[in-house]
Formats: sequence, C-alpha cells, structure tokens
Amino acid sequence: MALHRLTKIVLGVPDIESATEFYVDFGLELTDAGHLSTRDGGEQLALVQSERRGLIELGIGCDDADDIDSVASRLDGSGFTFSRDADLLCADPGTGMMVRVQTAPRYEQSPAIVAPVNGPGHIERHNERAPATERKGPVQPRKLGHVVLGSTDVENSERLFLDILGFKVSDSIRKVGKFMRCSSDHHNLMVSNAPGPFLHHTSWELNDVDEVGRGASQLVAKDPSRHAWGLGRHNVGGNFFWYLRDPAGNYAEYYSDLDIITEELRWEERTWGARESIAAWGPPHPSDFFLPDDVAELMMRGA
Repeated sequence: MALHRLTKIVLGVPDIESATEFYVDFGLELTDAGHLSTRDGGEQLALVQSERRGLIELGIGCDDADDIDSVASRLDGSGFTFSRDADLLCADPGTGMMVRVQTAPRYEQSPAIVAPVNGPGHIERHNERAPATERKGPVQPRKLGHVVLGSTDVENSERLFLDILGFKVSDSIRKVGKFMRCSSDHHNLMVSNAPGPFLHHTSWELNDVDEVGRGASQLVAKDPSRHAWGLGRHNVGGNFFWYLRDPAGNYAEYYSDLDIITEELRWEERTWGARESIAAWGPPHPSDFFLPDDVAELMMRGA
C-alpha cells in the first residue's frame, strides 16, 4: 500500500508544561524544537496550547508525491475540505481534526533482543537469572502505533480513511467502529461512534511485555493518578497493554506484541461484540474508560 505509517500527531492540551513532563517520563525524548521523539520514528508528538484537550492533527506517511496526488484526486468532489502543497491537509469534521498526508521514510526498526524463556518442557535459560529483571533506566517507545478517536459522524470518517486515503479494515466491533490500518500493524486508527469528537488514546510500541510493565510501573510510582488500566491483553490486535492518563486527561497506551498483517488474503477479518472485544485478560476497566468524564460533562453542557 502507498501509505505506510503514522508520522506525527499534534496534541492540544491546556497545560503544555505538565503534559511535556508526563511524556518525557513516558519515555519520549524532548528535542531542541520542543517536540517529542520516539526511538525509530523521530519527532512524533507536538504539544500545543488548547483550552480543551484533543487531537489537532494526524500525520500519515506515504512514499512519494504521486501518492499524495492520488489522494487529492479522490478528494475532488468528495465534500471534504482540503488543500494541497508539498503536503495534503484535509479536515475530518466528525473527529474535529486535520489529517496531513506527507512523504516520509519507511520505518527501519532493528529487532528487539529476545530474552530466553523457560516453560514446562521448554527450557531456554539454564543456570541464569531472567535478563528482564536486570533491566534499569527508563523505557523508550519505538514508535507511535495508533490513535483511537470518537467521531460524531463515523460513516463519513470511515469514508475518508477507507475510500479516500486507502486504509484497510482489520477487525470491527459491532455498533462501535472499525480497526483500520495504513501499515502492516493490525491497526493504526480506530474511529468509534461518539456523542462528541474527542481523542480517546494514543498508543506507543515497546519492545516486549516486560518493558510495558516496567515503564508503567515507573510512571505510576512517580504519580499514582497516572494509572488508568492494565496490565492486560487485548483480543482485537492481540497486544499486551497498559493505559496511563496524561495531565490533560488523554490516555496514552504502552503496547507490545501486536498482530501483524503482511498478506491480506491470509488475514480473516472478524466482527466482535463489544463485550468480548475488550480484553482476553486483565483487571476490570474503569467505569469511565470508554466515555471519559470530561467528555460526558461537555455533552451535558451541550458543548
């Protein structure tokens, strides 16, 4: 596919200083330009001042200018507002954000070091301690993996991403929305039916489940209010997860071991029920996890 990854997000927050502290503790590197970087994706997060939290812009990478031309031709007459120079910018009214399509290099990720694992009848680690218990220092996300958004017009948001931009559907949740991909990752985007546009969470890849547990534990040890939900394993996507909450109220997910789709004909898309889709195992999710309190409050105000 011409699209191949998420490039960068612009996140609106009321307090940039406290949000920056959170994402630095989360493992992103603060650059001289004031943006935040992952190990493999470079600058992938920019924070801007905003009265209300939310995703301002979502960047999507493609191979060359011809790919952008193809998207522009499909946008003509579509009803979506867009502009084209070096990049293409398009507004998605349902989610309230701008989508930027831009040329970007493909990821070149060095493999994570796989630690030897012991199990019944399968011994890889003899006479030595588990290497994961010896790890020190902060974790460092490898890349921005996906975002999940609420849309007031799911049908039109899905039309933009699927029919015009060229995302593919991996799985769906009945009466909620579709998990869509622009790479070999199981999903890079999920847009759910919502009473108001909002960012539910961003998700960041770590090397393995030990890094997920280590990173989240460090964040929560510094500030227990950062904990949201985890550790667990999703059914849809198959990944380990731990959700943290930034000071603005956005969820930020650590994940590892996501399903990868390299051959479309060998992947069987499934429609899940809402309850069965949540997790294969893990603690109960918070009561406000799917509709955060601040979103419900804005609805009651009619905002």
